[in-house]
Amino acid sequence: MSVPQQTIESLIERPSLLQQLGLRDWLWATAVLAATAFVFAKYGSIMDGYEIGILAMTAPSLIGLGWYWKAFQPYALTVTAFSLLGIGLYGDNYANAEVVFGLKYLVSSQSAVMWMSALFVMATVTYLGGLFSGSEFTLKTGTALTWAALIMGLTGLMVRWYETYLVDPEFGHIPVSNLYEVFILFSLITGLLYLFYEGRYKNRSLGGFVLLVISAAVGFLLWYSYSRGADKILPLVPALKSYWMKIHVPANFVGYGAFALAAMVSVAYLLKSKGERQNPNGLLAKRLPSLDMLDDVTYKAIALGFAFFTIATILGAMWAAEAWGGYWSWDPKETWALIVWLNYAAWLHLRFSKGWRGEPMAWWAIVGLFVTLFAFLGVNMFLSGLHSYGEL
Repeated sequence: MSVPQQTIESLIERPSLLQQLGLRDWLWATAVLAATAFVFAKYGSIMDGYEIGILAMTAPSLIGLGWYWKAFQPYALTVTAFSLLGIGLYGDNYANAEVVFGLKYLVSSQSAVMWMSALFVMATVTYLGGLFSGSEFTLKTGTALTWAALIMGLTGLMVRWYETYLVDPEFGHIPVSNLYEVFILFSLITGLLYLFYEGRYKNRSLGGFVLLVISAAVGFLLWYSYSRGADKILPLVPALKSYWMKIHVPANFVGYGAFALAAMVSVAYLLKSKGERQNPNGLLAKRLPSLDMLDDVTYKAIALGFAFFTIATILGAMWAAEAWGGYWSWDPKETWALIVWLNYAAWLHLRFSKGWRGEPMAWWAIVGLFVTLFAFLGVNMFLSGLHSYGEL
């Protein structure tokens, strides 16, 4: 009696992550540790214990991410090179932004963000063109444009961090303090999550869907920047002068980015499902990934987003206790964060316990994005409370 090939393969012990590491991976780890040591040597004297702890946790996190997702290594190194270029061109003079060519047109924070915005829109159009034309080369071009947009966007944030100290050392802060900065962060995280799953599943046909939500964020970012002067560097309000901001906000936006990714993949799921029913040989029915794959990406994105959103909510409660004297105050922002959490907790519970799949869950993921959008932006527009510093 023969043993099925799949059974034989399952019995073969797969190498662990450490066993899969090569010279490049160890060089990556060495570079991250060296950079961490340099930062500590240069700035450790002005860092408090919490900031040192954050730095210490960041190093193994970056090493692990680079080992698990190989494409992250060249991305991070390129961003580092561009960021150091911008910092070097500035020197100690913020006015260089208007007179130094490389800053004015490439790597000042505002220039880099403009490049990011243009590249994301170009990537969206290219991905959609590749999907409808069936051109693999066009889809690969969309991937390249997305990577370029992510490089420029993160470079913009890193250089902006330096710029806050150049404007006034008292203004200095990590650039996740207002809507302008966090919309950049949202675009970056959503784009990185998409590229991770694109590489994991080796399928580029979802790029146009996911990049649509990023382009919408870019549109808001540009409007907000030009109509409100939101790109101007200002001092932080007292409540934001905390180490909690450095971990609470990024964790939150991993959640937001993952929920946005899940929603846009769910749009593709509904189109694929409808296409298979009405015309199995139609364009979307044939070129979009299988329903099982779309369902799997949606589930994994929501699970990841829920984990980070849970962490962010706990961190936010601890921050609130320090800033306002209580862990929870039923502030509108807190209340809507709880609604978002309950929404996705219910989604995951029904998938685990009842095995729900298919179109109802896809619709739920899409509605969930609108709930999340209101918690993120709508509360700032229409409600007030302890988080009033985030108003439009």
